[in-house]
Amino acid sequence: MVPPAEFTSYYGRPVVKPSPWEIDIPAYMFAGGLAAGSSLLAAGADLTGRPALRRSARLGALGALGFSFAALVHDLGRPARFLNMLRTAKLTSPMSVGTWILMAYGPFAGTAAAAEATALLPARWRRGPVRLLAALGRPAGLVAAVTAPPVAAYTAVLLADTATPSWHEAYRELPFVFTASAAAAAGGLGMVSAPVAQAGPARRLALGGALVEQLAERQMERSMGITAEPLHQGKAGRLMRAARVLTLGGAAGSLLAGRSRVAAVASGVALLAGSLCTRLGVFEAGQQSARDPRYTVVPQRERVDRGEPVRAEA
Repeated sequence: MVPPAEFTSYYGRPVVKPSPWEIDIPAYMFAGGLAAGSSLLAAGADLTGRPALRRSARLGALGALGFSFAALVHDLGRPARFLNMLRTAKLTSPMSVGTWILMAYGPFAGTAAAAEATALLPARWRRGPVRLLAALGRPAGLVAAVTAPPVAAYTAVLLADTATPSWHEAYRELPFVFTASAAAAAGGLGMVSAPVAQAGPARRLALGGALVEQLAERQMERSMGITAEPLHQGKAGRLMRAARVLTLGGAAGSLLAGRSRVAAVASGVALLAGSLCTRLGVFEAGQQSARDPRYTVVPQRERVDRGEPVRAEA
């Protein structure tokens, strides 16, 4: 009898190298998604006459975007490296496309937030350029909302385009997971920062985003096959379980948040924390899958058994 094969690699080295990225990258992904969702929420609040929700969402989008840029630059090592990425545009590179998506979105999100800041100035200063800036708030906010969905989704494409097993095999559903998670986080921030009377759209966005995220994640795990295992093991498993509890708890709390400020804040914080844990869990699961050769070898053998071409792992 031939003993069962053991999934080992040459000198015990991984078949695929784990990503050199640190925690800066999942933080960058979370903050970028939060900014994108907040811009969408702000545009809806603007069009439906909810100035307090619009203001909190626009300022939240700018704060999250600034944090996202800071995390990205910190991971790159120095700001010049980010500027060097703007020297070319490569459609086959998710990082290059994502950089240009951020550059298309950022100025409009910043202008919309700056327009909100003009309301804090004394009346005698609200003339000339300041009045023009205030007038640009709505059109800038609408453009930011149009460019926001790619900001929330492209980071999932960035992960799935790698050879890391648990990221690559999630390529079908991961953009939906990240986008829905961004919506839940943005709704949570709106519940925390806006008055209860105006936060109705934030509550609905949070509830819808949380439910879609859970459904997309279930489908993602079914389609990933064996590479879904790291999502339930070790540090990644703990993070994903925490994300599920926090997100579902926040979604349930949003049903009561229309009557209680305390419930609104607690639910919003839970949704924000759940969205962050989702990014951290997916990130850690990919790192774990790269360290174990089984998650590279088994899917390759399955593709060979189905008669599919085996791609070269990088």
